[in-house]
Amino acid sequence: MPVQLRVLNGFDVRVRGKSVNLQASAQRLACFLALQSRPVRRTYVAGALWPDTPEIRSGANLRTALWRLGRGGLHLVEATVSTLRLADEVTVDLRMCLARARHLVESPVDFTDSDVELMAGSGDLLPDCYEEWVVLERERFRLLRLHALEALCNELVSRGRYALAVEAGQAAVQAEPLRESARRALVSAHLADGNCGEAIRQYLDYRRVLWEELRLLPSPAWEGSIEELSARVSGDDWVTNSGQPDRNNLESGRSAVGWGTSAQLGPVAG
Repeated sequence: MPVQLRVLNGFDVRVRGKSVNLQASAQRLACFLALQSRPVRRTYVAGALWPDTPEIRSGANLRTALWRLGRGGLHLVEATVSTLRLADEVTVDLRMCLARARHLVESPVDFTDSDVELMAGSGDLLPDCYEEWVVLERERFRLLRLHALEALCNELVSRGRYALAVEAGQAAVQAEPLRESARRALVSAHLADGNCGEAIRQYLDYRRVLWEELRLLPSPAWEGSIEELSARVSGDDWVTNSGQPDRNNLESGRSAVGWGTSAQLGPVAG
């Protein structure tokens, strides 16, 4: 009986399209096994899921969780005397997204239109869970997904598929607003589509957020190219008009006082 296990944007188990309710311990066990690429020892699973519990008790907790997973005729786990893994008939959305993301990073020319929807809509791994074994995998998937979205965006621009390129770039920016490579990919898509104003707006938004959050500015090379573009489009001093800090003023301040706290870097121009 085919089973769908979803761990992206939350947890869900579906059998023949219908959601199945699982108790908390059974959910945790299913999620843990979904993150494993090979069979894992029972003692390892019990120790990871109940780290502050004596070994005998954690083993009992694992047996209870396994029993709860099998209620109602569900076959989610292949269990031996010493190891556990998800059953072959269980498909996991994370595993499919990981495989496509790795492929897109290595070979973006082999993309399909469905990859944009898949990568843009996948979201975070179990966003409401903060256990260590989830947090580590969540960050690994987040970074791989960002690389895949950026590769997709750049490849779509090269193919003249600007609407899909913007969609991929926006998804990357939404996932990490402070990531320059993501914002650059989105800005490039807008420029290729002839939307200079939208490109400049995206850049200024990134510059503002980066300054407010980290007291940093975009890379000088990117700032220079955008500044030249803005001058050609409007002829204005875009930094002053946007009410944002000027790099030259900040650098002259640093030369006088040296590197220090964010307060020493000078206030935001207003």
